[in-house]
Amino acid sequence: MDSNQKPSIGFIGLGIMGASMAGHLLTAGYPVNVYNSSKEKTNALVEKGAKWCDTVGDLAASSHVIITMVGYPSDVEEIYFGAGKILDKAKNAYLIDMTTSSPSLAVRIAQEAEKRGCHSLDAPVSGGDIGARNAKLSIMVGGKQADFDAVVPILKMMGTNIVLQGGPGAGQHTKMCNQIVVAGTIMGVSEGLAYAKQAGLDASKVMESIGGGAASGFQLLNSGAKMIADDFAPGFYVEHFLKDLGIALDEADKNKLDMPALSLAKRLYSELVAKGYGRNGTQVLYTKYIHQ
Repeated sequence: MDSNQKPSIGFIGLGIMGASMAGHLLTAGYPVNVYNSSKEKTNALVEKGAKWCDTVGDLAASSHVIITMVGYPSDVEEIYFGAGKILDKAKNAYLIDMTTSSPSLAVRIAQEAEKRGCHSLDAPVSGGDIGARNAKLSIMVGGKQADFDAVVPILKMMGTNIVLQGGPGAGQHTKMCNQIVVAGTIMGVSEGLAYAKQAGLDASKVMESIGGGAASGFQLLNSGAKMIADDFAPGFYVEHFLKDLGIALDEADKNKLDMPALSLAKRLYSELVAKGYGRNGTQVLYTKYIHQ
């Protein structure tokens, strides 16, 4: 990329996290092209100077860097491999998929991108809506070192902990590690606070003690506080988390790993989705313990 001017960035997927991430790029002075399945979600960015593109292909053809932040692996596959879409229209572009998706799909994208003269990186993130708003996401990257070095200045506009984990797919595998740990931690926070409630304790006072001890961490201090306040608004959708847990379990099965906590988390979150909680935040798991 030309180091003398900022490359144009195409951003696809302006949801809870994507809108904030694209906003940081605009604020940093990058020309930003946007596309989203629901056009109205791009209105605020367009008002700030982003350019709306009518199709994925139009965005790909007019962007030096293309960032995708969509929902499911099927969405990723469609916008990359669909006729007239990213891989058909991008020219010598850097393709950065920040969706949490399948490692094997990331490898397929990288292989096809290389055939077409493009550079591909899988770069899923952790930090939720808070990390996205504050540009403090943890970004786990898979791809070639030279490609990583070329886009690090862009990634730094969205995150603070940016690590190249290995070749194509390594970013997605690392995100699976993250989701496995998060799943077990949210279960622990839910159970601990449910225990406090049943024991007649003041949960806020409990948080004062355990929030400064060995149990402390992001999920306790953030999700735990939301649980106490009965705040189940999404920072990260249950339905998307369930998708991630499914990918992680599939990968674990391929590697002949028995993951009992992960399996339990998937079952519990599946039950929540079945009851209509798919668009709540992951902290809604707490309700399964206090409404028994």
